[in-house]
Amino acid sequence: MFVPLLALLVALPAQQAPTPAPDPGVVSRGDHAMGFSHDATAHHFLLTKSGGIIEVTVNSSADAKSRDQIRMHLSHIQKKFAAGDFDVPMFIHDTTPPGVPTMRKLRQQIQYKFEETPQGAIIRITTANPEALKAIHDFLRFQITDHKTGDSPEVQ
Repeated sequence: MFVPLLALLVALPAQQAPTPAPDPGVVSRGDHAMGFSHDATAHHFLLTKSGGIIEVTVNSSADAKSRDQIRMHLSHIQKKFAAGDFDVPMFIHDTTPPGVPTMRKLRQQIQYKFEETPQGAIIRITTANPEALKAIHDFLRFQITDHKTGDSPEVQ
């Protein structure tokens, strides 16, 4: 009797739990700082061998207003990060994210490239410096966790 039940349970596909929502404070401060709604957009943080990617897209391709706000915000963030200014993520998360002190210190060895995408924009973060790379990965892993994006914390 237990064997057929066990076989049935093993045969059922594993159901993934839905990704929990970010902390309401992160959402509220983020919506204020970014100028667009978390509900109308999707954030993704990807780790790469040379750094990582910050991607924000609209949930609806008809939402041109949010798409344009994403582009304006990420363009602004690219310039701020390149200058070693991480005040926006510190405000949104109400703390200094891991990696930020090193990213500030090594800012001359980190490149931030803004690119528009059809649904929003991305910032490509790259470096050849191993210490800066670790800091970038720490920063992005924190973003994944605090925004609860469900993105992989592993290098892709």
